[in-house]
Amino acid sequence: MLRDLDAATQAHGLAVPAGMISHTGVGGLTLGGGMGWLTRQYGLTIDNLESVEIVTANGSVLRAAEDENADLFWAVRGGGGNFGVVTEFEFRLHEAGPMVNYGLLFWGLDQGGDVLRMARELIPRLPKTFSVVPACLNAPPAPFVPEQHHFQPGYGLVVIGFGSPEEHAEVLADIRGTLPPLFEFATPMPYVAVQQSLDEANDWGYYCYEKGLYLEDFSDDAIEVITEHVPKKTSPLSAVLFYRLDHAYSEVDDDANAFGGGRTDRYVMFAIAQTPVPELQAAEIAWVRSFWDALQPHAINIGTYINGMTESDDARIRATFGPKYDRLVELKRKYDPDNVFHRNANIKP
Repeated sequence: MLRDLDAATQAHGLAVPAGMISHTGVGGLTLGGGMGWLTRQYGLTIDNLESVEIVTANGSVLRAAEDENADLFWAVRGGGGNFGVVTEFEFRLHEAGPMVNYGLLFWGLDQGGDVLRMARELIPRLPKTFSVVPACLNAPPAPFVPEQHHFQPGYGLVVIGFGSPEEHAEVLADIRGTLPPLFEFATPMPYVAVQQSLDEANDWGYYCYEKGLYLEDFSDDAIEVITEHVPKKTSPLSAVLFYRLDHAYSEVDDDANAFGGGRTDRYVMFAIAQTPVPELQAAEIAWVRSFWDALQPHAINIGTYINGMTESDDARIRATFGPKYDRLVELKRKYDPDNVFHRNANIKP
């Protein structure tokens, strides 16, 4: 799990750019791309992968890296679990933590448009040492949340700063001065705690469904769709998250690995239906699907992030990988001609 990786690397003040939930498995996250708080600084998890040891469909144990089985190394960096079982990852590490600066600001549903327009202006101009996630969610029943706002739906900004506390405080003051929140919480926090801050909300045992897409920006038309659909969710556990992908993400050549979707600056959206019991799931799934359909005209029309596919089909997978798809099919035929590894965003040989 990511928490084990974080614990081992943070003992040396280092980190692997990875996901935002610490009970995520390292293998699946990495093979599909891997994005989180460090993506703006250091790119995707696969951009920091040096080599893998992989067991292929015929039982061969291979090392794949730039200097050995380079075609397979290209494929596993973004092509998911289509090519074998990876038994060892070798990552490049970066300095991060051990303390970072955390901030959460929250506004009501009626301020959604203002929050997203502010995010549109603020986030792209922040240095890459900041990671900001706009979120449509219900306020947690946490001690720092005034009781009248517990479980109330609204819009939040999670602001993580890897620079100085003064720089982080300045950004929060700028946000507060532009649009005063209903409440906020700011504190220095260990990097490992930030990595675990979303764990409880995404714990095992819930019934989940997810769809995602890429947005070039928070256009006025996209904001209108978002603010129309967010109030329609019925489960307080459901949420919509937006990650900003730029800087190090966009500096990687699009052909460097199999990751699909393109490397231009953008947001990736995750609409997540989450319920405690299965009886409530159908309504939330319908909400996610209608939201996703309504936002499609404003999306970058190149598929989606494969780690965000609860369900996949050939058309979406082809759209995601685009011109890389044919090369991936050739490599699938080479390493897994019988499609042994098919319980995934499957590339058929």
